[in-house]
Amino acid sequence: MPGELGVLNALDVAKTQWYHFTAIVIAGMGFFTDAYDLFCISLVTKLLGRIYYSDPTAPKPGTLPPNVQAAVTGVALCGTLAGQLFFGWLGDKLGRKKVYGITLILMVICSFASGLSFGSSAKGVMATLCFFRFWLGFGIGGDYPLSATIMSEYANKKTRGAFIAAVFAMQGFGILSGGIVALIVSAGFDHKYKVPSYQENPQASLVLPQFDYVWRIILMFGAVPAALTYYWRMKMPETARFTALVAKNAKQAAADMSKVLNVELEVEEEKVQKITEADTNKFGLFSKEFAKRHGLHLVGTTTTWFLLDIAFYSQNLFQKDIFSAIGWIPPAKEMNAIHEVYKIARAQTLIALCSTVPGYWFTVAFIDYMGRFAIQLMGFFFMTVFMFALAIPYDHWTKKENRIGFVVMYSLTFFFANFGPNATTFVVPAEIFPARLRSTCHGISAAAGKAGAIVGAFGFLYAAQSKDPTKTDKGYPTGIGIKNSLIMLGVINFAGMLFTLLVPESKGKSLEELSGEKEEEAEATGHAGSARTVPV
Repeated sequence: MPGELGVLNALDVAKTQWYHFTAIVIAGMGFFTDAYDLFCISLVTKLLGRIYYSDPTAPKPGTLPPNVQAAVTGVALCGTLAGQLFFGWLGDKLGRKKVYGITLILMVICSFASGLSFGSSAKGVMATLCFFRFWLGFGIGGDYPLSATIMSEYANKKTRGAFIAAVFAMQGFGILSGGIVALIVSAGFDHKYKVPSYQENPQASLVLPQFDYVWRIILMFGAVPAALTYYWRMKMPETARFTALVAKNAKQAAADMSKVLNVELEVEEEKVQKITEADTNKFGLFSKEFAKRHGLHLVGTTTTWFLLDIAFYSQNLFQKDIFSAIGWIPPAKEMNAIHEVYKIARAQTLIALCSTVPGYWFTVAFIDYMGRFAIQLMGFFFMTVFMFALAIPYDHWTKKENRIGFVVMYSLTFFFANFGPNATTFVVPAEIFPARLRSTCHGISAAAGKAGAIVGAFGFLYAAQSKDPTKTDKGYPTGIGIKNSLIMLGVINFAGMLFTLLVPESKGKSLEELSGEKEEEAEATGHAGSARTVPV
């Protein structure tokens, strides 16, 4: 096709080779750390409550006050949102590779520093923990647009969806590792310090300062996998699409990709100049031309990710309540501090192993056959069905004999979130926008998702409280109850299904075809139109 660069075509038609897998691991390690860090905090919040907010005379062990609980779990999400917007924009300005190194260093330092949170009072420790977790989130945020963009720009046409989804699927292993590290650390401490439960002896159920090390070790471990990949991240060449289409350096792009692909590629200075100077490749993010070509696409990718994350993160919140309700986790007073960490970690690891991880890899296996659109629509549909199936007969599920059924249904909603919109909302924004705006648009879509996560995590923390003032958690106002919260989540998933209709199918097309960068003059061919079509 006229105007197509040889170097980009070579990447599009390349057979799956070793460099594809190294790229998946290098890009995926950021996600491994991301999931590990955002997830492991939920394993240690109960322990933090016992250590810093316990009153030995009280009948139950201490818990974090609502505002502290919200700050500790939510501050990283706020940091992530800011990081996605900032590093997404920076990735299009400075190049993917440069910014990639910065985000990784930030993640390693802040992961490590979270475990070193200092201060003699509860307030001091929580304030420093929140400070470091905000900046950890900021680094993690940068990893979203950059990992997706790097993988989509390195991949070939045929298996691009599977490769980007595989990077995202490393989250599953991060979640699993979070649980496993917590299990190992808590089992080790339990073996050394055999202490009674809180009920038997409130003071002896907590050994200080030793138990204070438990949560610190678990949080610090997040720095290890990220630090290990730093060297490889720095050795990765800049993507050819950035070098050629944004930095306009044809020579460098050909040299870099010749090394990666082990083939000789010609330098096409004139073609690069012709393509980058065409009017179709000059419009900015806030231009009328962008709104005309990609406006609906951006609305589609941001709204679907926003709606998905409300449902996804609020489900995560219900986890420990659900585990307690079905008796997987005994009441807090019947355990000592370490047993509690162990039991929560065990329950969450089981859910991750049985539904979360398989869901991710189902997407990897089927995305290039079924297409992104079909998987996303199917995922939202089943999440809607299972949410209503949990919500409408909710009283039925609370009875003891029906609890196993509840866990199965609950696991299936997780499975279809991951074999569905949780993966596809990450893949599509990395494919359908022009190279010079790709990282920015992915960052905007991801930030919309994190805004949804914040709504899900905090809105539903309050909404799910009982209508009966005597049954609410300590310090919380009355809410609409779990049943009504689940009905609301069902409606949100249904809305996600409708907004999916705005998202184009990107299976099997080259990135330049999808973004309309292939045309040399505005509307010279009908390709911009084909990139805009909405599959229904």
